[in-house]
Amino acid sequence: MVKKTIMLVCSAGMSTSLLVTKMQKAADDKGMEAEIFACSSSEADQNLENRSVDVLLLGPQVRFMKGDFEKRLAPKGIPLDVINMSDYGMMNGENVLQQAENLME
Repeated sequence: MVKKTIMLVCSAGMSTSLLVTKMQKAADDKGMEAEIFACSSSEADQNLENRSVDVLLLGPQVRFMKGDFEKRLAPKGIPLDVINMSDYGMMNGENVLQQAENLME
């Protein structure tokens, strides 16, 4: 299986770090090879330039940036969505990982 790179973007990159840990555990439990990382919205462009990203998920607190990211990601063919607010609030790594997997299909 090819390793997948999942990028989470939030305001400061802090609140999603716990979610990254839970998503990584869910991926490991499934035997999925994944690199999951979080960054702030101000670091997003730099990460997109320097890394091969398979899917980008926005934290609910930056959902207003979705249109802007769609324009930037369309030429690269990178799927994008906003993380479900209840999954984010509950830090449900399994559900958010599933959301990312659905986008990569």
